[in-house]
Amino acid sequence: MNEPADSPNPDSPSTGSAGGSGTDFIREKIAADVADGPYGGRVQTRFPPEPNGFLHIGHAKAIALNFGIAEEFDGTCVLRFDDTNPDTEDSRFVDAIQDDIAWLGYRPSTIAYASDYFGRLHDWAVQLIEAGLAYVDDQDAETISANRGGFTEPGVDSPWRDRTVDENLDLFARMRAGEFAEGEKVLRARIDMNHDNMAMRDPVMYRIRHSHHFRTGDDWKIYPTYDWAHGQSDAIEGTTHSLCTLEFDTHRPLYEWFHEQLGLAEDRPRQTEFARLNLTHTVMSKRKLAQLVSDGLVDGWDDPRMPTLRGLRRRGYPPEAIRAFAAHIGVARVNGTHEIELLESFVRTHHNTHALRRMAVLDPLEVVITNWPEGLADTRQAVNNPEDDTAGTRDVPFGGRLFIERADFMVDPPKKFYRLAPGREVRLRAGYFITCTDVETDDDGEIVRLLCSYDPETAGGQAPDGRKVKATIHWVSAAHAVDGTVVLYDRLFTDSHPGADGTDPLASLNPSSREIRTGCKLEPALADTPPGEVVQFERLGYFAHDLDEPLRFHRTVGLRDEWANIQKRRDL
Repeated sequence: MNEPADSPNPDSPSTGSAGGSGTDFIREKIAADVADGPYGGRVQTRFPPEPNGFLHIGHAKAIALNFGIAEEFDGTCVLRFDDTNPDTEDSRFVDAIQDDIAWLGYRPSTIAYASDYFGRLHDWAVQLIEAGLAYVDDQDAETISANRGGFTEPGVDSPWRDRTVDENLDLFARMRAGEFAEGEKVLRARIDMNHDNMAMRDPVMYRIRHSHHFRTGDDWKIYPTYDWAHGQSDAIEGTTHSLCTLEFDTHRPLYEWFHEQLGLAEDRPRQTEFARLNLTHTVMSKRKLAQLVSDGLVDGWDDPRMPTLRGLRRRGYPPEAIRAFAAHIGVARVNGTHEIELLESFVRTHHNTHALRRMAVLDPLEVVITNWPEGLADTRQAVNNPEDDTAGTRDVPFGGRLFIERADFMVDPPKKFYRLAPGREVRLRAGYFITCTDVETDDDGEIVRLLCSYDPETAGGQAPDGRKVKATIHWVSAAHAVDGTVVLYDRLFTDSHPGADGTDPLASLNPSSREIRTGCKLEPALADTPPGEVVQFERLGYFAHDLDEPLRFHRTVGLRDEWANIQKRRDL
């Protein structure tokens, strides 16, 4: 298979392999900072996931950006786990996140945890209380939310907003000691309940949790919110450029306010926001992905239909293609949605260059070659990858009984159907010309077997008399075939923008997103395919050997470049 000229090339320098090396507003800003020297020429980024689930393709963009920029500017990137919610976090997610980042091809300079800084965050909170900039509030979460007001209405001051410093210090210490129930009190920053920015209306800094933390155990009864822990963790670690997705743009003034009130140095971190990754036919909400798993709508977080990195890995998406895709789409200031066909095009282009070719028949129809010499054992030589001369060739066993795809034969073919039919001659890939001479059916009239003759002078697929055929089909020798299972996939969601109209995204879940075919006939070389390796089933697509179950292959992508077709339609 040869890709169209306008297809993306994941191996080309223009797309890169480390989050992109072109120019964009973030890289321009960092280059200016390096030149001006506010950080002494130093660049440090961070990737701060919460260890409460598995990473998905949206995270891959942020990973590629943060680690890629660190590489480009000879800097460092810290992997920091935002482990501030003991109810949902677990060490298994920590391990999975590290594994996924390594699979993508990145290595953090340091691995840290927000919980490493719980003591310092607590001391800083006390500092703000002593300065009259934080107070303990007895209102519950619903009341706090309601009293925050709206964009056109002012907020309402808490009745406990003017507590004395001593009273706040005492209550906060008792919160820390575990004297109060969950939800009974919170610590809030004392800023401005009439601020135009809702994030600045006395945000919550600490809430009470009596849950066991997977790292700190039962040492803490209060846990910092993301807004309080995030910016201060950046400062502790020496982050220079805190890169966040756009939903945090309204939180930047709060990020800076905390730093200013704490008197942090002028070389404190600066936050910059970029557009998050959205894909058609895909849901990125961690809550909705968790629901898919908990409701049994998929087989787990690594189900090949899932947009998680674990699911994409099992399906056969190469990390090189994901990185190249992230580099290609770049970073923007406005959220948008990319067609999933573009991502698939990067995957297809990579595999076209790297994947070995093999033959597999998914819906077998038996072919008996009536003039095949009895007892003759034959092998045909097939090219492993026409895009890679170094891949060489392989010997494929051939015999008098074969399997072909049922769809490659029709008794009464329509116009422009050039494959096998009664009296018609076709080429077998790397084999011979065969002609269908008869059809055998069962009592119900179903075709069970084709009788064909072959031309022994056409070995290798060429006729010495120069005659041409209009179709070449693939096959597997019946005597040597290996039985396997092949899983075909369609979009997990039928709607191109699930939930965009305000409905539940799961309402457009595709009931036919997966088809499992057993009894598929595979050429024997496929039995030696390593787990996870992707091969091209000739004429059918790219398929990944399952990571755990031998001879189970997942269709990664088909051969047709749907992205190129989309581009052509747009050009009309």
